[in-house]
Amino acid sequence: MRAHCPWFLLILGFVASASYNPTTRWIVDHPQTLFAWEDACIWIPCKYKIPNSNTQLDNILLFQKYEFDNDTRKFKGTILYNKTGMNTKSDQFSSQQERVTFLGNRKDNCTLKIHPIYANDSGKLGLRMISGTDRWMEGIHLNISKKPFQPYILLPPEIREFQSVTLTCILNFTCFGYDIHLQWDLKDSKTTSITSSISSSVSNVYTKSRLTFQPKWTDHGKKVTCEVQHTSKVLSVNSVHLDVKYTPKLKIQVNSTEVKEGNSVTMTCQVIGSNPELRTEVSWFKDGRPLQEQEWEQEQEQEQMSKLTLHSVTKDMGGKYQCRASNDIGEGESEEVVLTVLYAPKPSRVHISPSPAEEGQSVELICDSLASPRATKYTWYHNRKEVPGDTQEKLQITNVSLWHVGNYSCLAENHLGRGTIYQEADLDVQYAPKAVTTVIQSFTPIREGDNVTLVCKYNSSNPDVTNYEWSPRGSGSEVTPGVLKIQKVTWNSMPVSCAACNHKCSWAPSVSLNVHYAPRAVKILKVSPASEIHAGHRVLLQCAFSGSYPAEVRFFWKKNGSLVQEGRDLTFSSISPEDSGNYNCMVSNSVGETSSQAWSLQVLYAPRRLHVSITPGDRVMEGKKATLSCESDANPPIFKYIWFDSSGQDLHFSGQKLRLESLRVQHTGSYHCQGTNDLGTGESPPSTLTVYYSPETIGKRVALGLGFCLTVCILAIWGMKFQKKWKHSQSQQGLQENSSGQSFFVRNKKARRTPLSEGPQSQGCYNPAMDDTVSYAILNFPESETHSAGDAGTPATQGPPPSNDTVTYSVLQKRHMGDYENVSPSCPEDDSIHYSELVQFGAGKRPQAKEDVEYVTLKH
Repeated sequence: MRAHCPWFLLILGFVASASYNPTTRWIVDHPQTLFAWEDACIWIPCKYKIPNSNTQLDNILLFQKYEFDNDTRKFKGTILYNKTGMNTKSDQFSSQQERVTFLGNRKDNCTLKIHPIYANDSGKLGLRMISGTDRWMEGIHLNISKKPFQPYILLPPEIREFQSVTLTCILNFTCFGYDIHLQWDLKDSKTTSITSSISSSVSNVYTKSRLTFQPKWTDHGKKVTCEVQHTSKVLSVNSVHLDVKYTPKLKIQVNSTEVKEGNSVTMTCQVIGSNPELRTEVSWFKDGRPLQEQEWEQEQEQEQMSKLTLHSVTKDMGGKYQCRASNDIGEGESEEVVLTVLYAPKPSRVHISPSPAEEGQSVELICDSLASPRATKYTWYHNRKEVPGDTQEKLQITNVSLWHVGNYSCLAENHLGRGTIYQEADLDVQYAPKAVTTVIQSFTPIREGDNVTLVCKYNSSNPDVTNYEWSPRGSGSEVTPGVLKIQKVTWNSMPVSCAACNHKCSWAPSVSLNVHYAPRAVKILKVSPASEIHAGHRVLLQCAFSGSYPAEVRFFWKKNGSLVQEGRDLTFSSISPEDSGNYNCMVSNSVGETSSQAWSLQVLYAPRRLHVSITPGDRVMEGKKATLSCESDANPPIFKYIWFDSSGQDLHFSGQKLRLESLRVQHTGSYHCQGTNDLGTGESPPSTLTVYYSPETIGKRVALGLGFCLTVCILAIWGMKFQKKWKHSQSQQGLQENSSGQSFFVRNKKARRTPLSEGPQSQGCYNPAMDDTVSYAILNFPESETHSAGDAGTPATQGPPPSNDTVTYSVLQKRHMGDYENVSPSCPEDDSIHYSELVQFGAGKRPQAKEDVEYVTLKH
């Protein structure tokens, strides 16, 4: 037994390892550790997955301080919650202690809530879940403190002034139904936004609040507080101090911002803050430019202060002063201090704007003389003569002219003294070219197509003329400056003007070329009638044109290229179709002659001269084709044709051409046509068509005569034989009627006939002549050998007919449409063999009809 034990254990281990599959384990997700304090509540978010996805949770238990009993193979400990046989209609269950609430479901949610919570609940809870034979124990760690614990504040790695920063306050606690609020406190600082959020997931449970603001350098060292509040009561507090990095902050002071030229001045720069510490010493700047060492004397009293002294101040030392210093964050600078140096006006100069000036414009002259304070009085000179009444810094000339041309100078004064004249300025007045004219240098009169030369001239200009312009643009080409040549001048040439230009152009008055040209835009106008022209109307045509220079003209008319008459008007007292044609009118003057476009004169009239033409001729063999055409003369064209035969019968054909195919001798005769348009109707004289027999027809007729004679002979012979047979059958008629003659009717099996499909497959059409087809018959049964012996006896001695006398007979018949089944197909019917049952009437018992007979239709 001991020898086999190791093998048995090995086999059990192999089976256990083979049956183990990680995917069949329970999957339970929840936070690793949850935090709370006494008298609060705790929220345990939880998700699970049962190995067998088709099953549901049957039982759930919550143990406190649990352990596994190896003897009983069960877990033991304090049970905080136990739910067996879970109710499927509700997802929430309360324990008997009413401290634990199960907020999950039987499928995938195992969320729990414990309220209130106690300090002795700290430790490990066991969540026992059972589903059929599948069981699982999940451990959950709780950390419960006696008092509410502090939140912790997250700071960014570095805080700089003027850069948006976000502080985060986090409390590792949240429980729905237990109100928690995080309150920020940052005194004397403006916050931009505060956002709060609660997170409850299977990975973590916490309450978080974010504070966003832009710190100033004065916020360095300030305390930021985050409070945990419950129903407006502060539960815990945590604080941090801000470490705001900022550039050095400097302040500059000066004993006086105004100093007379030659005196001294002192400035002091103090560093009032820097985080981190200064990296360089304080430096001084004037108008944004560093001061050179020889320009100033610096005294560094201490690390946080620097002093600047300017000796024997000159006017150039006036300006904007500031001090700067740097640390690892950047460079800081103080506010600018403006130092004003007082002195008497310096030698003056005059600025003219605009310069050079244009005649008629406004001109401003400015006296430029440096002085501190500014000069209060100015004296102006024109060509070294004082300009009376003008004592301002600016001298205005509203409408400058050539009289204002010359030299200008000025003197400036303030309370410290009077300046001197340094430089004079010349006022130059410019003007556009004057007295500009356009001169024609070609022979007159100018005819259309001639070459014309024009010259642009002027009287004076300042500055000199640099170029010329012509209007309209593109009217010609400039041969030399001021000379324009127009190639092949047009009849409608616009008046021409030129401009002489320096910096400004002066235009000359326009000059008309007075171009002589032949009459233009000649066209024909229909004066009367106002509507369409019909034969017999009075028609008046008029020749018109748009212009002519000179105005004296003559008129001529042509029809189809031939001269008709002279004069402006062309009159037809009673127009006829022969007057139709293409007309032109011509207008001429001393320059030339112009013709109008061809004008088509259309005369409308009723159909006339109708006649019938036959193709291929008036004699045609039968079986051939013939085409009859109705020829006519009409305007507008004929829209309706009617054809008649020799008897005047309307052939009911309205086309211009009558086509006769497969001609027969009966087509022989006379034909005439009638044509109609909008104005009337015309009729043609008759034309005769003769159709003669073909050789084939003549042969057929001869064969037909011989065949008819042969048929008569055959019928006579068969008639004689039939008469003899008929007499013999009459002698046997009485016996047959008593023994076997029976009346019967045909009963069709009730079957609806399927209509034939439309198309070319149909075999025939419905024939109205078949409507009277007889649907019954008399059948004489032939005598059989069995009854031959009884024929001499009386009918009473005859026995009943044998059972096989009832026969199903077939009738070959082409059924016509419209029978009692009310089927009336529009397509042709087919030929079919219809089977019917023939029931024999007479002596004896009527045989039973066969119900199992199937009838079919054989189509051919």
